[in-house]
Amino acid sequence: MKTPAATTAQSHEPEQHFGRPASRASRRRRLAAFGLALAAAAGVAFWATRNRAPEGGAGHAHGAASTAGEAMPVTLGPREQARIGITFAPVLRAPLDRTVRTVAQVTYDETRVKTVSPLIDGWVDQLFVNFTGQPVRPGDPLFSIYSPMVVTAQQELLLAKRLVNDLAGGTPESTRSARDLLESARRRLQYWGVPQEEVERLERTGEVRRTVTLRSPYAGVVVEKSVLGGQRIMAGDVAYKIADLSRVWLEGEVFERDLPTVRLGQSVQAEFTALPGVSREGRVTYVYPTVNPDTRTARIRVELRNPGLQLKPGMYATIRFAAPTDSVVSVPRSAVLETGERNLVFVRLPDGRFSPRLITLGASGENRVEILRGLAIGDTVVASGTFLVDAESNLGSLLGGMGNMPGMDMTAPSANAPAGAAAAGPDSSAGRRGKE
Repeated sequence: MKTPAATTAQSHEPEQHFGRPASRASRRRRLAAFGLALAAAAGVAFWATRNRAPEGGAGHAHGAASTAGEAMPVTLGPREQARIGITFAPVLRAPLDRTVRTVAQVTYDETRVKTVSPLIDGWVDQLFVNFTGQPVRPGDPLFSIYSPMVVTAQQELLLAKRLVNDLAGGTPESTRSARDLLESARRRLQYWGVPQEEVERLERTGEVRRTVTLRSPYAGVVVEKSVLGGQRIMAGDVAYKIADLSRVWLEGEVFERDLPTVRLGQSVQAEFTALPGVSREGRVTYVYPTVNPDTRTARIRVELRNPGLQLKPGMYATIRFAAPTDSVVSVPRSAVLETGERNLVFVRLPDGRFSPRLITLGASGENRVEILRGLAIGDTVVASGTFLVDAESNLGSLLGGMGNMPGMDMTAPSANAPAGAAAAGPDSSAGRRGKE
C-alpha cells in the first residue's frame, strides 16, 4: 500500500518520454523523492506501533532474546542427517573405562642411597674413586687417610700383643689382663673402620702403616663426592653418596579429584621420552599424606625395576593407570556440547525431532562421560554432528525471534509465487519500479 507521502512525491516527478535518457538533475530529484518516501514509511510504522509498545514491546524483546539464546528442537530428514554425518547412541548404565595420566620424574630410591663417612679424623692421602658417577662394588677402595690416632692405635695393639707374649708364663690374672688389653686394641681399630684384614696384617708383620685405606661397604653409583686429595676430613663428614640404581622411584602429581582412584599396589604403566616405544610396569608404593594448596595435587610414588640402568634420575616420564568406576549413567563424549556456560545434548524424540537437553556432567572416561542429571536410561542422543545440529537449532531460534518482531514477515513464499517475490513484494520500491 502506498503512503500519501509517497504518492505526492511521485506526482511531482517530471515526465520522461520513452527512450529519452533522464538528465542528471532529474535523477537527483528522483533519488531525493525516494529517500523521502522511505522516511515517511518509517514514520508511519513508528506511529502505528508505538501505542502497543507498553503492552507487548518489552515482552516481545525479552522473548526474542531468550529464544535466540536457547536452542530449539530441530527437524532434519534422513537426507540431511546423512549429509552432516549424524549418528545416534543410547544412554547406558555401565562402568566408565577411565584412565588417569600424569607426569612423573625419576628419582633415587631413598632406601638404596648410602653415605660413606670416616669414623676418624685425618687427611686424605689418595683418592681411588675421584669422580661422580663412578660405579663401585663392596670392598672397592675409596680413599686412603692419614690419621695420627690410627697410628697410635696400631702401636698400642703391637704393645698389647708383646705384653701377652711376655706374660705367657705369669699368673692367670696377669695373663687375662694382657689378653683383655689386646682385644681392646683390636676392637678400637675395628670400630674406627680399619678393615679386619688390615688388623691381621699388622699383628702378623708388626709393621705400622702411616695411612689406612677405607673401602666401600655398598654397591652402586657415586652420586655425590665431597672429598679432594690432601683435604682435612673430620669424623662424620660425608665423603661419598652411593646410590643403588637397580631400582628407582617415579614421583608424580595426581589431581585432588583423582586421589580416590589411587590404591597402594596398583599397577602403573610408565613411558619415557628417552625410551620411545618402551613401556615399563611398576607399582604404587606410597601416596603422600598432604595436598599442595597451590596446585591442588598430591604426590604418589611408583617403584620400578631398572635393568641395565637405562632410567636416569631426573628423567621425565608419563604414567597412567586404570581408574574403574561403579556403573553410572553415561553417553559418548562426542555427544556432549560444552560451551563453557552450559552442557547440552540433543535427544531424539519419538516424532523424529531433536530436542536440546541441558545436562550435568560427572566423571569422564576415555570414550564416555557420566551424566548426573538431565537424561534417563533408554534415551537416544545424537552421538556425532552435535555441533551442526546445535547450529541449526540456534539459527531456528534466531529466525523465529526475528519473525515476531514488528515489520519482519518471515513467512515462506507460496509455491505459486513468481520468482523474486520473496525478495521484493508488490508494494516494495523495486516492485513499483518494475510496474512503472
